[in-house]
Formats: sequence, C-alpha cells, structure tokens
Amino acid sequence: MMSRQPLPEIVREVSPNQLVGINTPDGSGKGDSGVETEDVAIAPVRKDEPIVTRKELWSYYLYYNGDNGVGPNGYSMTLFQSLATAAGFDPVKGPGSDCSAPDASGQCVLPWSGGTKAVSSVVLVSNGVSFAVMTLIFTTIGSAADYGTFGRWLLLILTVICWAAQFASMSLTSPDRWGVAMALYMIGFISYGATLVFYAAVFPRLARNTPHARDLREKYEQGEISAEEYETEESLEKNRISNISTMHSNIGYIVTLALNLSLLLPRANDPKVNNYVLVLTNGYWVILGIWWFIFQQPRPGPSLPKGEHYVTIGWKQIWIALKQYKKLPYTFIYLVAFFLLADGLNTTGTLVSICQNDKFHFSFLQNTYLGLAQAITSTISTLGFWYIQKYWKISTKKMFTITNVVTILIPLWGMIGIWTTKFGFHNVWEFWAYNVMFGLFQAPYYAFSQTMMAELTPPGFDNMFFGLFGLSNRASSMIGPNVIQAIIDHTGDNWKGFPFLFALCTAASIVIWFGVDVTTGRRDAVAWAEKHRTYAETGVYTAEEDSVQDSPKKL
Repeated sequence: MMSRQPLPEIVREVSPNQLVGINTPDGSGKGDSGVETEDVAIAPVRKDEPIVTRKELWSYYLYYNGDNGVGPNGYSMTLFQSLATAAGFDPVKGPGSDCSAPDASGQCVLPWSGGTKAVSSVVLVSNGVSFAVMTLIFTTIGSAADYGTFGRWLLLILTVICWAAQFASMSLTSPDRWGVAMALYMIGFISYGATLVFYAAVFPRLARNTPHARDLREKYEQGEISAEEYETEESLEKNRISNISTMHSNIGYIVTLALNLSLLLPRANDPKVNNYVLVLTNGYWVILGIWWFIFQQPRPGPSLPKGEHYVTIGWKQIWIALKQYKKLPYTFIYLVAFFLLADGLNTTGTLVSICQNDKFHFSFLQNTYLGLAQAITSTISTLGFWYIQKYWKISTKKMFTITNVVTILIPLWGMIGIWTTKFGFHNVWEFWAYNVMFGLFQAPYYAFSQTMMAELTPPGFDNMFFGLFGLSNRASSMIGPNVIQAIIDHTGDNWKGFPFLFALCTAASIVIWFGVDVTTGRRDAVAWAEKHRTYAETGVYTAEEDSVQDSPKKL
C-alpha cells in the first residue's frame, strides 16, 4: 500500500542562485589553469521537500534489486520463443515437421496472417509492438507524473500489472498456447520497461534531497565551498545513487538466478519447471519491491492545472519540451542520439538472445548459468567504474564513452558470423564471452546514460524529460526490430541483421562523443528551469519571465 504519511505544508522556496560566475583571487574569472571559467549551474531546491531517510533510500534500492529483469526481460521471452518453436514447422519439410529434429534445416516458421513468418521475426515483431506501446505510454502520461502524486501511483499500477503478467505465466504449458505466451510476454515487457523509466525519474529528486546533498547546499550558501566545487560534488552524488541502484539490480539478478537453480536442478525433468521458476522470480520482486511504496516520502509536484487532464497534459508538455530544442540543444542532441543508440543496443541484445536460445535449445538452466556470469561481472564492473570515477573525479560523459566502445563491438562481432562459423555467435564459448563482456561494460552503460540524462534535465521537469528519455531508451526500438525482422524474413539468416545494428550504434555513439557538451547542457537546463520557475510553483507553463537575470552573478 502507499505511504499514509501526511503531506508536508507546501512552502515553495526556490533558491535564486542558478547561474553564477567564479570569482578568482585576481578577479579575472579564470581558473588555476588560466583558462576562462564558465558559469556554473546551481539547481533550484524546494526547501519543503523532506530529506531522504536511510529507510527510504534502501527501499528505493531494493525495488530495483527485485526489478532486475530476469523474468520479464529474460525467462518470459525464452518461454515464448520455446513454445512458438514447438508450435512451428520446418518450411523446407512442410507443415507437421519438427523444427528441432536432427535433420531440420535450421529454419522455423509459424502460420501468420494467411502465410508464414519465421519464429525469430515473430519475436522481433512482439518487441517492436511492445516498444510502440511504451512510446504511447510515455508520450500520453509520462509528463503527467510531474503533477501531484500521480507519478508514485503510476509506478505502483505498472508494477502490479507486470507482477500479474508474470504470475499468469503458470498457464503456459503447451505449444498451442504460444499466442497467449506472446501476449503475456508483451504485457510483462511493456510494464517492466515502463517501471524502469518512472523509477529512474525519481532519482534526481532523491539525489537533491539526500543529507549529503543538503549539507553541500548549506555549505555553498554559507560560502564554505565554491560554486564549481558544489556542481562537481552534486554530480557525483547523482552518480553515487545511480551506480548503487544499478549495483543492487545486478545483485538482485545474481540472487534471483541462484534461487532459480534450487528449482531448475532438482526438478530438471518436470515439464512445468520453467513456469515455477517464473513464479519464484516474480515472488522475489514482490517481496523486495513493495517496500518502496510503503517508505517513499511524499514529494508531490504541483496540482494539475484547471481544465487539464492527465491523459492530454502529456502531449501538451511534450510539445512544449520539443519547442525548447534551440534553448536546450545538448539535451535534445543527446535524446535523439541516445534514441538511435538504445535502439541499436536493445535490438542487438534481442538478436543475440534469439541466437543464444537456439544454440542452447531454450534451456532455462543454461540461460541461468549465462545470466549468473553476466550478473556477477555487472556487479563488479558497476562498483569498479564508480570507484574509478569517484577517485579520479572523471566526468560522466567520459565514463559513458568507454562503455559505448563495447556497445559498437557487440554487433560488429555478430556481423563476422555472416562469413564464418568460427566466430560471430556460432559457438558456446562466444555466448559466455558475450555475457561476461556485456556485464563488464554495459551495466555501467545504463547507470551513466541515466546520470547523463539527469545532468541535462531542467530541475523540476524531471518526469517530462525522463519521459522523453524513456522514449529514447525503452521505447526506442521501433526501428531496429522492424528492419531486422524484414531482413531475416527475406534472407532466412539471423546474422544478416547485425550490419545494420553496427552502423546504427556507431553513428549514434559518434554524435554523443562529439556533439554533446554535458557541462554546458547542464547549465542551459538549470537556467531554463529558472526562467520557467512558475511551472514548478503552479504546474502551468508560461513564457519566459522577464524578471530573471540573464547575466551571471559574481560570488
């Protein structure tokens, strides 16, 4: 149930110091290097928001520990693909043939719209439709989460829907239910993807209200630390929460997979063991995830403006946000580039999973072992990347760039498989190597990409812009799956999809590396939020206020 704590008295106190110049001893405004120092962004703070408690922060981490994706993003797809393959037939031998027979051609099709479609293509179609539905969710009600307590209720409803879909998987026990398996997979996958976005939208506000962040703010306002130092430390606090929550997701991944072995090993010959595993996986999330909805403290947004509706306000806010692309150039360059990058990576992951499932004959046990390898390396890498960043105070973008290199190499490796079977996801060892490398570099990728978005989001507009980020991230894969399934349908070869994905990931990464200035983008975002301060107070978007100073102030 939701927290029953009374709402705090709403007293809007937003700090007026958003853009400040650095005052150096010689009055030049230059740093130690002698280079002109840019204005520093200081985000506004609402003093009425409660300070994050240890119990609240841990419940936030535990939610992600349970929402680790093992079920809706892993096992559900394997079960769906397994049932679809069992229901399909070899197109070379004709209807009634067995796709898994020793002399099978390697192709498998299902009846589809008066004809046939490859099972791999059916899986990709289900992903493409799921991402389209996610797009509708994020565009329609994403921005509405900025108002009142709608955001916390939205996350609860989406979570319960995902739980229900996972528990319903107990009914998937025969090949003729592959259509139901497809529907339940899509419902679970859609709601799971949406929970990740609206969960992530909470963390910028949490990061601004931790005891450490509040202490930093007080020291800055009392002149004990410089604006530049405050900006750096606040960014590190965002990275701390993002990395720790990602680490908890990986720990949850490990624990869930280890628990599943307690069923998969002793009940290996039970035809319903996969269904039992899905129930166990989902039960773990329920037990750990429920605490966030109990201990989350109320930090409501403004009331919904008169005459507006939760279903329509989202489209209006997105139109407002899109019209600001000239004033927030780096925010929107990142959103567009990340749309393409996430599309490439998500579709690459789906295609590799299809190849992996075929290689291991849809074995939950083998996928559990591979998942454990990925989860263990993910946990180590998340902690390692965070330690390196904290120790050397490396920027979020530089850390993100390192992960992007591996993002490009994955589809490149798959592309090699077009010309040879010695490499390119044809061998067992390659899937082990893929899961290890994915864990080492792509787990930090998710943490740093989320922090990059937090850095470039105007304070007070978190759900509006994280809704767009969700569109770029979880709902981006509308291009990739549709293109890849068309390629597979035409060629009958899964590996022919990798060149397109390699080009997509490479182009997007180059734009992020050379086209996004996070420091300037963060300052643009804070300045823009200050100019539209009335939105934070009333929820009504108005034109820029003339009273806001355009010139930086000297400390």
